[in-house]
Order: sequence, then C-alpha cells, then structure tokens
Amino acid sequence: MKYPHYPKLKPSGVDWLGPVPAHWSVERGRFCMAVNPPLDSSHQLAAENEVSFVPMDAVGKNGGLSLHQSRQLAEIGSGYTAFQDGDVIVAKITPCFENGKGALAAGLVNGVAFGTTELHVLRATSKLDRRYLFYLTISTAYRKTGQAEMYGAGGQKRVPPEFNKNFRTPIPPLAEQCTIADFLDRKAAEMDALVAKKRTLIAKLKEKRSALIARSVARGLPPKATRTAGLDPQPKLKASGIDWLGDVPAHWNASKIKYVARVESGHTPSRSVEEYWVDCTIPWVSLNDSSYLREHDYISDTVYQINELGLANSSARILPSGSVIFSRDATIGLCAITTRPMAVSQHFIAYLCGPQLIASYLLFNLKAMGQNLERLSFGSTIVTIGMSDVKSLACAIPPISEQRAIIRFLEHEIATLARMIDKIEKAIECLLEYRAALITAAVAGKIDVRKASTVQSQDTVHQS
Repeated sequence: MKYPHYPKLKPSGVDWLGPVPAHWSVERGRFCMAVNPPLDSSHQLAAENEVSFVPMDAVGKNGGLSLHQSRQLAEIGSGYTAFQDGDVIVAKITPCFENGKGALAAGLVNGVAFGTTELHVLRATSKLDRRYLFYLTISTAYRKTGQAEMYGAGGQKRVPPEFNKNFRTPIPPLAEQCTIADFLDRKAAEMDALVAKKRTLIAKLKEKRSALIARSVARGLPPKATRTAGLDPQPKLKASGIDWLGDVPAHWNASKIKYVARVESGHTPSRSVEEYWVDCTIPWVSLNDSSYLREHDYISDTVYQINELGLANSSARILPSGSVIFSRDATIGLCAITTRPMAVSQHFIAYLCGPQLIASYLLFNLKAMGQNLERLSFGSTIVTIGMSDVKSLACAIPPISEQRAIIRFLEHEIATLARMIDKIEKAIECLLEYRAALITAAVAGKIDVRKASTVQSQDTVHQS
C-alpha cells in the first residue's frame, strides 16, 4: 500500500536527507550515539567466564548474528572488537559494508561479545531507540553515504569512525522512533518470511534437478520420454557393480571412467617465479572459479590466466575444448565442460572422452556422484580425493544414441527448472529492494507510519 507523507516538513540542511518532518531534529552522530565505546562497567567478568565470539561470517546481511561460537574471556587476546547486548554493530570493510552487514546485538553470552576488528560499534544514547538506530544503519542512504567516505585501496577500503561521529542523524521523538521500529520489525519479518519460503522453494527445485540427473544416469529416461525417443520403456535391469548406481538397464555397460576417457592431472607452477604470471593469456581453472562452477555446466573464462612459460615449467598442459574438468580438493566434485583450450591447477583433473562416452553425459554422471565422492574424501584442513580413488570412479555407459537422448531430455528439463529458479530469484530481489526502500523511507521521514498498525492487514506484498 501507499503510506501517507508527513503533513509538515522543514529543510534538514543535509543533501541526502532533504526535507524532514517539522517536529524531527537532525544531529551529528557524536551527539546521539557513542562510537566504538568500551564495555559498560557493569560487564566486569572473570577470566573463566564465557563470552560470545563473532567472526565476520557470523554477522548477517541486514541483521542477525550467529552466536554458535563462544570462548572463555581468558582465551580472548587483544585486537578484537568488544560489544554488548543492545549495541549496533556495522561492518566497516568493503564489500561487507556495502552489502549491509550489521546487526543489533542481543542474546550474547553473559551479555558480551568479542568479534572481528572490522566492525564499528554504535551505542545509542537516551536520544535514540536502539532498534531505530539499527534500521538507520541498514538503510540505503546510510550505506551509500558511508561508501562515499571509505578510504584505502582495493579490497581494503574501510569506513572511518569519523563517518559515524559526523553522520547527520534524523531524530524523531523517542516514542515515534519506537513506533517506526515496531512497524519495520513487523514489515521486515513479513518480507523475510516470504523470502525464506521462496528460498526453500529454490532449494527444492535444485533437489529435484539433482534427483532427475541421478535417476537418468542410473535407470535411463522415464517411460514417457523413453517412448518418444523410440526406446524400450521397461528395459530389463542388471546389477551394475557400482555402489552409487545400483541396478542399470541390462544393455548398458559399466566401466571405470579411466577406460573410456583419458585422465589428465592439473598442476600449479611456482608462484614465486614472477615470469610465469605476467602477460598471461591462457585460461587456467583454479579454486577461485568455484562459485562459477557451482552454477554453470560450461566454462569459457577463468579468474586467473597463465602464460606459456609457466605452463612449460609445470606438469600440466593445455586441454582441448570439450574436456570435462573435475575438482578433487576443497569443494569436491565441481565440474564443467571447457568451451576453449585451457589448463587446470593441481586441484583439478580433466577427462578427455573417447568414442564410447559423450562429454555431456559424463558431466551428468559426475554431478550424480555426490555421496560417493564424500565417502572417498579425506583430510581436515583441505578435504581431498586421492588420485587412486579418482581413477577408480566408474559409471554406467549406455549406447551413444541413448546417451544423446538422455542428454537432450536432461538439458530440456534442467532449462525448465532454471527458468523457474530465475523467476523466483528475481522475485526475491524485488522483495529485498522493496524492504530496503521501505526502511530508508521510514527512517528518513519520507513516509508517515504512525497509523500503519491500524491498516497493516491491507499492506500486501506481491508473491509472484
């Protein structure tokens, strides 16, 4: 719904803020909040007392803290950021600041936490409701204004503490701050619940995709698709001899992959030899490409490249287009098909398929091996699969014509699921944009939500 505007406005004297309600004031942060203050004297703890421990990955985007970690106070060395229940924390380093990382601290062990040094701590004075202050810090206006004042180079840019001390803070009467915070608590909870449902639906669609791939490479096409392809809809089955597959159609063969595809190992030349890493033009797949490989079946470009000298001084070689690459370290089982000649790091191997096996069909088999790969993995710091286990991997191999039919079927079904997922992700993006816009409008006095509680049932969010 559309919310009313305040009836009377006045100039704020702040460019980003514009006019504010006539009964609001605007003050610099130093006069309404403490920036990076010490713990209150009431939080005097003994060395054996537990406190919450908060690394950056425990700080949520636009709210929320993961409080699974705690330590004894005696174990906490210097160099950590201390904060207490009721404080607002804000990530100060790029890209965490721009991404909205921050939270209102609550439920800390013994009321105290020590966290990453990359946090600013804001403690509201009697002029500010702490929840209102939290919403102000996750507003688009606050984040964009702070981004403009970051200093440093590249990935080390930070928001200075002076930004918060000088931030021109819009201050409604305290009771009205609480009303605004109540309204935003309610609306944020509604939208967060809707986003959570949509993300659950995406997870189910991805599970369906995985199940579809696993079923197709183990049993072939479903009956309807089998008839369309001119194949027997009810083939006899036989034991494959492969644990993760079970029974397969009797006319399929079962083989270790190394017998139908040549296995190529990757390698990383010495990083200390600068000449290997200058004027690089050869795509080189590394773990830095992991996020891309999680979402794509084909790879054309890589985060890093290598040059011919570096490649010549390694045991790796340029792989032809159409190679199936496969990660065997860290995140195991990431795989894709190369669309151009490239090399791979020591964390990957590559399969060059022979005449009995189509690359796309092998790719689907590798994607279906999840639990089997976990069984073969070992290591604590970096999980890995040994080369002997890589060479033991096996799959069932239908006739080439049936491989093509399965590939066509899976590509069509996966594309349909991808369109559904994309539509839901766009809906989530719209919801999050609306959430951010609503928060910004409320804390900047652009909408009057004082009577919103009486009309909340009329305010619906599109769920398409």
